[in-house]
Amino acid sequence: MRKARFICFLVFCCMIFPLLLSGDVYHLEIKGPIDSIAEEYLLDSYKKINTAENGELVILSIDTPGGFSTSMRSIIKTIMNSKTPTAVYVSPSGARAASAGFLITISAHIAAMAPGTNMGAAHPVSIMGKDVDEVMKKKITNDAVSYVKSIARSRGRNSELSEKAVRDSSSFTAGECLEGNLIDFVVKDIDELINKADGFEVLSSGGKKEILNISNKTIHNITMTMRQRFLRTITNPNLAYFLLIIGLAGLYIEFTHPGVIIPGVIGGIALLLAFLAFQVLPINYIGLFLILLSIGFFIAEIKIQGFGILGIGGILSFALGSVMLLNSPIPELRPAVSTIVTATAAFGAVFLFLAYKVIKVSRRKAETGSEGMIGENGRARSPVNSLSGKVFMKGEIWKAVSDELISEGEIVEVLSVDNLTLKVKKGE
Repeated sequence: MRKARFICFLVFCCMIFPLLLSGDVYHLEIKGPIDSIAEEYLLDSYKKINTAENGELVILSIDTPGGFSTSMRSIIKTIMNSKTPTAVYVSPSGARAASAGFLITISAHIAAMAPGTNMGAAHPVSIMGKDVDEVMKKKITNDAVSYVKSIARSRGRNSELSEKAVRDSSSFTAGECLEGNLIDFVVKDIDELINKADGFEVLSSGGKKEILNISNKTIHNITMTMRQRFLRTITNPNLAYFLLIIGLAGLYIEFTHPGVIIPGVIGGIALLLAFLAFQVLPINYIGLFLILLSIGFFIAEIKIQGFGILGIGGILSFALGSVMLLNSPIPELRPAVSTIVTATAAFGAVFLFLAYKVIKVSRRKAETGSEGMIGENGRARSPVNSLSGKVFMKGEIWKAVSDELISEGEIVEVLSVDNLTLKVKKGE
């Protein structure tokens, strides 16, 4: 009887002990370009996970067009040196891990993709879209090839296909990646990924082989902080572009109509937020200077009245600057063409309208003071000659002189005002 109880106790221990040792699973997510914000988010998350020391696995869901090489290398270094193994999961269906995302995926201890996803197209390009000479291009490509091959070999993945993704910009479906030993699993969701990863053997950062034990796991979702989400929002190229436009328009209105205050305040805040976004986005300063030059053209149109030539020059400068401002080879890092066309048309229309109104006001005849009397008609209250006379103007009687004799009761027209004496002529 005691022997039977002891055997039951051993069986119970064998069942419960693995559950007690089972670590937690942490879930991170990147959607969008690999930039300094994504880098900060991942590095901070890994610090928390490694400090907690109860992490069994980090699952990084990824859907990215690529991004900055410096941020990519920092993320890969963090993944490969983390005490907690990482599974990179390209998801959901329809997602991709292009360019920098490809290298991050194959650097993970476990690489998985959802059905209907793809990854690859990792040939290095200048994020600013600038052309480089052939020698420098060859150096950059060879460096990227050696980097991806070393990562693939360290994870036991297909280095030849990895090289092809970099050198030839090849892209592969989930099925092709699994067949070509670029990934470990094709799974439909995270639950299936965890089930397949349970018991999977990984190589720790210290070089030791470990068996993952993530059955009956607890999944912790680590999201971006409020600050990171805010920065991620304003670094959307379309929003950053609009912030720049709103900022310039607000300051222009304040400078041309001093004392309005509200446009100046809104413009100043919007402009600062735009410059904050440009610290992350690949900005072309020639494009920014062209946009600023367009403001100068609009102001000059008002000051010297260039008959519309300066205004047209301002619109062209603004359009060219907008196209060049965020001219990245990655579509997600530049504003849409429709956004640029809409903003240019609206911007040009607003500024030309304001210029027209200012010019119209400057040309309008004065309606108050002595200048407002010139050209107005009145009636002679007495004979008016070159020495004296009186006329009735705007409800008042004025002293008047004239080079011609004007009889009492005749209509007169004011030619000029000298102190309080009007010089008049016969009116019609």
